[in-house]
Amino acid sequence: MTSPIKIGISACLIGQPVRYDGEDQRNAMILDTLGRHAQLVPVCPETECGLGVPRETMHLVEEQGVIRLLTTESGLEHTEKLLAWSRDKISELKKKNLAGFILKSRSPSCGVRSTKIFDDKGGQTATGPGLFARCLQQAFPELPLAEEEELRDHTFYTNFLNKLGIRTTAE
Repeated sequence: MTSPIKIGISACLIGQPVRYDGEDQRNAMILDTLGRHAQLVPVCPETECGLGVPRETMHLVEEQGVIRLLTTESGLEHTEKLLAWSRDKISELKKKNLAGFILKSRSPSCGVRSTKIFDDKGGQTATGPGLFARCLQQAFPELPLAEEEELRDHTFYTNFLNKLGIRTTAE
């Protein structure tokens, strides 16, 4: 019998209470469908790099071409802390032979395409990847990445499953 494929996943999506407010974002669709076909490997960049729960909300700010992770009220910077943790985590993840990764949309660490990026005056200038997602993209350029909200779209979901090598019966 072969081992199931491994898919990295934002820990909040499997029900771990790791979000800034101490809540989770448990996603039953992912757990009930992909959870049957794969071993889910939970990751929470923000708690695993040492930020507590609960914690102040954070956002990405771009200044002179450099993207920084700042708390929204106090302006504390956590960029280097999260990036250093990401480098170490990616070394660990390389050993796990992941088939793909599902990340929390709009997260300043995990969003793949939907994270808001602000200027130093507080205006939104773009959307893009969170810091950890950007590190994943650089380290694993061929690894299929999805935000949980994208998986609601049947075509996107089917294409993602195909990239993972998962064949399911029509649902």
